[in-house]
Amino acid sequence: MIKFLSLFVQSSVQEYLIEHEHDDERVIVLKQKEILGLPSSVIASQLSGRKTAKTKLPTWYRTTGIVYPPTINLEQCSSEATASFKATFLKELIPNRLVAADVTGGLGVDSYFLSKVFESAHHVEANKELLEIAKHNHKTLGAISIKHHNDTAEQFIENSSETFDLVYIDPSRRDQQSHKVFRLADCSPDITALQSIIFKKGIFLLMKASPLLDIQQGLRELEFVKIVFVVSVENECKELLFLAGKNYSGTVQIEVVDLTYSGTVRSSFIFSIEEEQEAASKWDEPLEYLYEPNASIMKAGAFKLVGERYQLNKLSVNTHLYTSLQLITDFPGRIFRVENLNPDKKELHNLLPTKQVNVLTRNYPLRPEELKKKLNVRDGGDKYLIGFSSEKKKYLGLCSRIQ
Repeated sequence: MIKFLSLFVQSSVQEYLIEHEHDDERVIVLKQKEILGLPSSVIASQLSGRKTAKTKLPTWYRTTGIVYPPTINLEQCSSEATASFKATFLKELIPNRLVAADVTGGLGVDSYFLSKVFESAHHVEANKELLEIAKHNHKTLGAISIKHHNDTAEQFIENSSETFDLVYIDPSRRDQQSHKVFRLADCSPDITALQSIIFKKGIFLLMKASPLLDIQQGLRELEFVKIVFVVSVENECKELLFLAGKNYSGTVQIEVVDLTYSGTVRSSFIFSIEEEQEAASKWDEPLEYLYEPNASIMKAGAFKLVGERYQLNKLSVNTHLYTSLQLITDFPGRIFRVENLNPDKKELHNLLPTKQVNVLTRNYPLRPEELKKKLNVRDGGDKYLIGFSSEKKKYLGLCSRIQ
C-alpha cells in the first residue's frame, strides 16, 4: 500500500474514488485489472475504506487525499465518536496537557484527537506500512504536532527519555476468536507487565479494553484506577476505558455514557461500585411503563442503583426491566408504554392486523424467533411485543415505544 501513496493523492484518483464510491468493489476487480495506473484490487480497497469511514470516521471521509488501510485495521480502530469523547474528558480531567503518547497507534484516530488537546503527541506503531498511512493521513488532516515512531509499545516506553502527561494504550487480545472471560495479561502488549514502567515516566494512563472484559477483572489487574468509562454509541457498547493516575488510591468512579454517531453525549450515568452494592431494589408487577437501561448501564452492572435513582420498581432480580405508573422521561435507555398484557393469539392478531411486531424477550422461556413462530407474527411495524418474567409470573406485553 505504501508504494502507491504518491498515486493515491493524484486528483484523477481522488475524483474516481468519489465518483465510484457506491460501486460494488467486487465487480470492479472482476472487470478491470488496473485503474489509473493502480491495481483494481487497491482501488477496491480504498472504495471499501470510504464506505466504512463515512459513518465511523466522517472527518477522514470528508477529507480529500486520505488513504485507507486494510479492512481489519479499519475495523479495529476507534470510531471518531469515541476518540472525540476521549479527548473531551481528558481535557477536563488532566490539568497539564503537554505530552501524550499513543503507544498502540494503529490508524491514528486516537492520536489525532489527542493532538487536539495536548501540545504534542507521539504515535507509536510497530507495523511500518500502517505507520506510514497514519503519518500521511495526519499530515493531510493538518495534525502537525504528532511525532511518529516505528516501534513496539514496550520498546518505546523502555527507551524514551521523556515524561508523559498521558500514556494511551489499546491492547489487543491474543486469541481474537475466544469469547470467554479473559485477563489483561492475555493481551498484547501486556499492560500488567508495562504499568510499573509507564508510571515511572507518565502521570496518567488511559487504557482501552474490549466490552468483553469484566470490569472487576480489569480493576484487579490495573493499578491506580480513578475512573472506568463504559462507552456506547447509539446503544451499542463499544469500549471500556480505564483512567489511572499515578499513586491514586481513592474510590473508583464508573461513568456510563451513550454517544450519538457524531460523538454527542445522549445520556450519562455516574456511580461507584459501593453505591451499587448499597442500593436496594423495590419490586412490582408491570405497570403503565416499562424501562430498559441502555447497553452501557447493563455492562456496568448498575442494576439496583438505576432503579433507585429514577424511583422505578424492578420486575425481577434476573429481569433487567423496570416499571412505573408515571412517565420518567430522562431515563437512560428505552421506554415503552404497556398497551395490553398477556393477549391470547386471537386477540393479538386483532390488535396487529398486519401481524407485524418487534419481538423482544427478557428472562423469558422462549427466544424471540420461537415466540414469533408460536404466535404467527413477523418483524416490522411500530409496536413491540416483550416477553418477560416478574417475581410472580410470566408476561407478554404489547407496547408502544416512547423513546
